[in-house]
Amino acid sequence: MPHSAEHGRVRAGYDNVAPEYRRRIGGELAHKAVDRALLGVVVEAARGGPVADLGCGPGHVAGWLAERGAAVVGIDLSPAMVEIARRDHPGAEFREGDLLRLPAADGEFAAAVALYSVIHLEPDELRPAFEEMWRVLRPSGTLLVSFHLGTEVRRLDEWWGHPVTIDFHFLESERVAALLEEAGFGVEARLERAGLPEEAATRRGYLLARREARPAGR
Repeated sequence: MPHSAEHGRVRAGYDNVAPEYRRRIGGELAHKAVDRALLGVVVEAARGGPVADLGCGPGHVAGWLAERGAAVVGIDLSPAMVEIARRDHPGAEFREGDLLRLPAADGEFAAAVALYSVIHLEPDELRPAFEEMWRVLRPSGTLLVSFHLGTEVRRLDEWWGHPVTIDFHFLESERVAALLEEAGFGVEARLERAGLPEEAATRRGYLLARREARPAGR
């Protein structure tokens, strides 16, 4: 797998901060009206089919989706996050896995969300990750991706008092949209917003895309 050392650092970092992350972030949807609205679109688009939460962390988004009737599978790189998610959100299923090699069958999901999980990928990993998302989605399946807007890379060596080595890649909406289209998606909606008082002070980007048939030879 490309960049396996980087993925190992991300896994170890999230394992280190998992309980504190859950304490600080686990209730975040209560003050994120835009996110809730977009997640509602995903639930409606799935039409009762299974939904994947890719990079699910402590499972709070998966739990929110499950409470609204979705059959949810959360996938995360961090075993500690998956353990917390299984404990806190028994209404959803959780699996350990990497965005470049998802533990899911071809066409398993009717919809998927990837909220702030692609920001830990290296630039040349984005398209392969989107191709994996295309693989696990059904024809016309919906994908919601969110990320921090910009071009910088922020490295954390300490996070809430815990030692980590994690890079946060800020992304431009146009580039992410182009990579999604190259991977076989049609981008249907784009949204940007400012950070909320309860969040890190970054602008946020959202893309809502639909799995299309890939052109011959792709």
